[in-house]
Amino acid sequence: MGWDNAPSHICRGGDLRGLAFCCPPIKYCPIHKALAVLKMSLDEFIKIKEDFGKRTKLGLGKNTCFGSLVWCCKITKPCPYRDYELARNNISPDEYMELKKQLAEEILRNSQFFKEAVEVFVKKGIPKDIAEKCILETGDLKKAYEMAIKIINKD
Repeated sequence: MGWDNAPSHICRGGDLRGLAFCCPPIKYCPIHKALAVLKMSLDEFIKIKEDFGKRTKLGLGKNTCFGSLVWCCKITKPCPYRDYELARNNISPDEYMELKKQLAEEILRNSQFFKEAVEVFVKKGIPKDIAEKCILETGDLKKAYEMAIKIINKD
């Protein structure tokens, strides 16, 4: 599917990576809590997504709800507007999900949460590259720490 362990949407209890599937934060919803965890403002979040859209095919999709695929939901959720734009722009579901994965990583990497979490992991003896990889792959500190310990213990 282009992103094997893709999270649920934030509004469905997904981890922080699920922000890649969120619409613009027009009303109060779980996005606000997730952004508070990331220590990221609404404006920063919007800018990251819009800038990513300008550099990738997720910026296409003028006939979607919010005028760009960058704001669209996960491929497993039915949406005729998104699917029409994917077909119109020759974007496969796998490519769409791979781009959403890259977007999720970009959102996380640009957060204060990510920087602080990596520092904590490093202080606990986890190499920086492993810490970053695990946080980006799980979107959850507990799961990331458990994954990092497994990786270290394998070596």
